Amino acid sequence: MDLKPTKPLSGFIELLPAAQRFVDACAARMLNVLRTCGFSYLDLPAIERAEVLTDKDNWDEIETQMYLFQKGDTKMGLRYDGTVGLSRYVAGHLNELTFPFRASQFSKRYRGERKQRGRYREFYQMDMDIMDINSLSTNYDAEIISVIQRTLNSVSEFIGDNYVLIGSRPFWDALFNYLGLTPDQKKEIFILIDKRDKIDDAEFSSWLADILKNEKLENEIKSVFTNGYKYFAGKSDDLDMAIKELTDFVATLSEMGVKNANIDLSITRGLAYYTGLVFEFKLKDYPELGTAAGGGRYANLVEKFSKTKIIGVGAAIGFSRIFVALSESGKIDLSKFESGVDVAVLVMGNDNMPYAMSVLNAFRDSEIASVAYLDAEKKFKSQIEYSNKIMAKYSVIIGEDEVKNKVVAVKDMFSGNQQTLSLSDAIKLVRGNA
Repeated sequence: MDLKPTKPLSGFIELLPAAQRFVDACAARMLNVLRTCGFSYLDLPAIERAEVLTDKDNWDEIETQMYLFQKGDTKMGLRYDGTVGLSRYVAGHLNELTFPFRASQFSKRYRGERKQRGRYREFYQMDMDIMDINSLSTNYDAEIISVIQRTLNSVSEFIGDNYVLIGSRPFWDALFNYLGLTPDQKKEIFILIDKRDKIDDAEFSSWLADILKNEKLENEIKSVFTNGYKYFAGKSDDLDMAIKELTDFVATLSEMGVKNANIDLSITRGLAYYTGLVFEFKLKDYPELGTAAGGGRYANLVEKFSKTKIIGVGAAIGFSRIFVALSESGKIDLSKFESGVDVAVLVMGNDNMPYAMSVLNAFRDSEIASVAYLDAEKKFKSQIEYSNKIMAKYSVIIGEDEVKNKVVAVKDMFSGNQQTLSLSDAIKLVRGNA
């Protein structure tokens, strides 16, 4: 019989224990930040109706990135982001939620895109959103940015410092209207601006000329990047409003303690998605990973689920892009995550098993990660080798003398020192060094 393949599908995540412990530890720190910032953790379904995920009825025209399938008459798909499911959830529980509503999520998402470094077909993503009915102060946009920075700072020992770049959809909308651009020109220029960090100035100018065919308009667009957004003050009421919003927003971020924030109007993000301020976080030490987190304000996502006007601001942290990619790259020292066990209980003979189990349970009741070597008739050499292999910090050895005197022999697996202690003292020793 031919053996079946042991490798996972390309682009799907499968980590060794040390790397998984590293990922889990980072997630725990970051989720704790979201908890302390008042976000309600939600675990929404991984599968949604296809009509929730897409507005298209013809499956032949649906984006190839989505994993779609059919069961009976129901068309379904795997979630590819967190906001669509959240929008459905909020619309379905309007009368049961308190607004402004803060939600966080941390789960795997699925996109059928080509695998590349830091991008996967199955990936962890961490989301945070704040939604309100009819209106939402831009102070909440600043709050989201502040919380993202807190989450990233909580794991700075692994990823280093971060900075945030802020863009404005209202600014570009106001400028395009001021310049009298057609809808098609607006769309093409938005797409071009989104690519600006991937092309040089000459290529940007060439593409801009192809779209506008008007040197004056071309120079106005380019002046945004050479003269700054304040250059357009006084040009129109809408531009003045957008400029004031950006200026006030930067001041609010500073008041909230956000560091390393800069205006970068090449940040546009999802063109059919965001309607207000947008932002992206980068890692200073790992520019090759691209955007570590990003998001912005949206006003239309909930409207297909509810007639009530819901305004939201949210962001997603590319968890796999950062932590899985770094753990696989060898740039993270995983040595401190090699062991998930503090104590290995070694039992010298089946007759000593009842007492050994009471010792094991006492360590576990004290929330000390513990395992027992249950093949009690195996020689001591085999058992201590096991303790070494799993990198337990301590071996707690149970033999006839320990059972008789109701004590334990505790061996420090790093120093090699061994001592006989009462069970309570052994727990204190391990807990003090865990």
